[in-house]
Amino acid sequence: MRTILIFLTAICIASGCKTKALDVGNKGSTATTEATFTITFGSCNKSSLDNLFWDDISNLGPDVFIWGGDIVYADTNDVATIQAFYDDQDAVPEYAELKKSTLITGTWDDHDYGINDGGVEFESKKGSQQAFLNFLDVPENDLRRQRNGVYSTQVISKPQGSVKIINLDTRYHRTRLVEDKTEGRRYRPTAYGQGTILGERQWKWLADELSNSTSDFNLIVSSIQFLSREHGFEKWANHPHEVDKMKKIIMDSKAKGVLILSGDRHISEFSKMELEGLDYPLIDFTSSGLTHAYTNFSGEPNEFRVGNVVSSNSYGLIELDLDTKMATLKMMADNGKVLQELKQAY
Repeated sequence: MRTILIFLTAICIASGCKTKALDVGNKGSTATTEATFTITFGSCNKSSLDNLFWDDISNLGPDVFIWGGDIVYADTNDVATIQAFYDDQDAVPEYAELKKSTLITGTWDDHDYGINDGGVEFESKKGSQQAFLNFLDVPENDLRRQRNGVYSTQVISKPQGSVKIINLDTRYHRTRLVEDKTEGRRYRPTAYGQGTILGERQWKWLADELSNSTSDFNLIVSSIQFLSREHGFEKWANHPHEVDKMKKIIMDSKAKGVLILSGDRHISEFSKMELEGLDYPLIDFTSSGLTHAYTNFSGEPNEFRVGNVVSSNSYGLIELDLDTKMATLKMMADNGKVLQELKQAY
């Protein structure tokens, strides 16, 4: 399969209009008549800072906006305070306007979970989960209210096909990380086979969702990076056996068009690797820094990187063509400026 990387300085994105996309529980569904799905996503957002992208995203008329985590920066075990942070984000006028016409879904990361780099040990995770689901307007009788963790699936359908969005929870069940005392690094990988990221029940759920999927594209939303493994911060590679397990599940499932979306890092980058037995490359599109980015970024190795790191504020735009099975991935700046673009045929 061919991959095309395009560097651009500016492209004007024409505004559009689509019908309202409604979340109707664990498997939300929308239907329009166009052959292209337009998906926007991002992470690392503070309601106290200006987000320059909400009007641009609204003008695109996307089928969905996906939160990749760090929706708010609560960092507290007080659930009422976490809820107040979400309420502040809901009160942002431009975001409130986007919610009127666009399906909103996604997952959390550590700062909206309630504790920096936190996992299974967080004492307020049950209450924090309810605050997160309140923010997404999940009904009280929805299955997500009873689960241990915020993982969920939405299927968006059109006459020409469908896209499945699989939101993972990389916090609720994740076992403690192993500290690394090396300068410039925070964590090192656990011993192979020790610990977990998703937990047994979520792993089974994920395998079922991929194996039973009939969608043309399957987007896996992970708050932390999956492919980038050389830096010393949070990443899937801190649990190397879990990385291998994910690869095997993807390959065994035979699911079409699997693409990973990640956040967390305050940078944006494309990572891509070939998997034996998979007839398309696995791409991890990291989009991180809606309101604040790692502007002092000076570089780090990533053997799977395609193109360059973007260390300014940006959001992700994905256009999935159901006729040609082409995915166009874009890192977007304000006013429709494309910072980097990647095309992949499936």
